[in-house]
Amino acid sequence: MKIAVMGVAGRMGQQLVRALHETEGCTITGGAEHSGSPAIGADVGILAGIGPLGITVSPDPIELIAGAEAVVDFTTPQATLEIAGLAANARIVHVIGTTGLSEEDEAHIAAAARHAPIIKAGNMSLGVNLLTAIARRVAEALDDDFDIEVVEMHHRDKVDAPSGTALMLGEAAAEGRGIDLKEHAIRGRDGITGARPRGDIGFASLRGGSVVGDHKIVFAGPGERIELTHLAGDRSIFARGAVKAAMWGRGKPPGLYTMSDVLGL
Repeated sequence: MKIAVMGVAGRMGQQLVRALHETEGCTITGGAEHSGSPAIGADVGILAGIGPLGITVSPDPIELIAGAEAVVDFTTPQATLEIAGLAANARIVHVIGTTGLSEEDEAHIAAAARHAPIIKAGNMSLGVNLLTAIARRVAEALDDDFDIEVVEMHHRDKVDAPSGTALMLGEAAAEGRGIDLKEHAIRGRDGITGARPRGDIGFASLRGGSVVGDHKIVFAGPGERIELTHLAGDRSIFARGAVKAAMWGRGKPPGLYTMSDVLGL
């Protein structure tokens, strides 16, 4: 399967090149970066630390998408919307790991999914998606005597908060409770906040150092507490999941899919 990588010079882009190089049944056909990137013209294999592959970084996503069967995209919301339109026109698989998307962005992506398969997740790892499924089940089993808090920590350079994974966990818990997360999310606390509203879902975001991604969802009840945790030690887990998603999407009808679909959860 011919797969192109957007944001190929970034940390996730380099991981994706390595994952594609190691995965049987697929090949990297190109990598793109924004037009001002110093990586333009560099060999994607050298950037990823695996030696020359004879494929140079391009500033033109249209050219890359024209020669690919799938595109994997861990970039920015603005870039992802552009890529979604291009991939939809080309009728190829689009795997989205970009976070920080607005409701309007999500609507644009959903519209693009009417023309091509899109697999989108706040986190591509097997462990996180299992954790999400478990969190949904626990929230369904417990009533609102148990308060729900989602805690996440990432490296100092992460630009959005809460993380996409934290929001996945919050959405799963809200679905389990049968509530709308938008109406019950507490994104931050400061000063005299008063007592915690019953039934709300809280989020806390920590930033520092080189943390890849730590996530915990806490169910705190009277006299007892349940904590479900996932610790990511290496970005390769996200890259391997994204490659798996791209290969799974081959031949699928247009639609908006998640990693739960890919993993049969």
